[in-house]
Amino acid sequence: MIPLRDDVPGERFPIVTATLIGLNVVVFLWELLLGPEVNWAIQSFGVVPALIVTQWRDPRVLLTLLTGMYLHGGWAHLIGNMLYLGIFGNNVEDRMGHLGFFVFYTVCGLLAWLAEIIAAPTSPIPGVGASGAIAGVLGAYLFLFPRARIKVLVPLPILFTTFYLPAVIVLGIWFITQFFNGLMALNVVVQRGGTAWWAHIGGFVAGIILLPLFRKRRPPPRYPTIDDTYLQTPDYR
Repeated sequence: MIPLRDDVPGERFPIVTATLIGLNVVVFLWELLLGPEVNWAIQSFGVVPALIVTQWRDPRVLLTLLTGMYLHGGWAHLIGNMLYLGIFGNNVEDRMGHLGFFVFYTVCGLLAWLAEIIAAPTSPIPGVGASGAIAGVLGAYLFLFPRARIKVLVPLPILFTTFYLPAVIVLGIWFITQFFNGLMALNVVVQRGGTAWWAHIGGFVAGIILLPLFRKRRPPPRYPTIDDTYLQTPDYR
């Protein structure tokens, strides 16, 4: 089930969401230009849980918690993440403001890596990708727009079909899938790497918890008063 778009119109241009997508694309193109050296880049700038645990006092090691968010392991990894960010990020940015959304996104990404490190503290496999931070955006979206309708693509054996589902169902299924895959992968990730399920879970939960801190208060709708009506009445004097 692949989300294609939602039915919540944006209130303004999502400059942070667009910038994050552009930055991730530029970094990935840089990875492609590296050729065989890309393995060095991922090892150097990706999040290695074992290094974070043993060398957390080294600022260069801690910096990978940020740089790892902007690296991706392939076209499918990049496109999937940017699709989710593009669909759900703009509306969350509307409710948090540009700066608040950027800080929220970054903090969710950091907490997502923390969850992955706790799940596999001895793993020597570098983690890369924006999915932990984007999972935080999904968690916030779920509580901000639970009744929004999401158009999803469902690939069937013979054909592809699309239909609308409430956000609470789409994102609920997404989280349940991450959670059960995370449980099954607890002993596998240390040995072989793979999808950072616990980064997804941690980011999603972080997004829900942090939402009240970043959600901007929206003024209640202001209904016209007698004075307002008088002021809007043409003056025939």
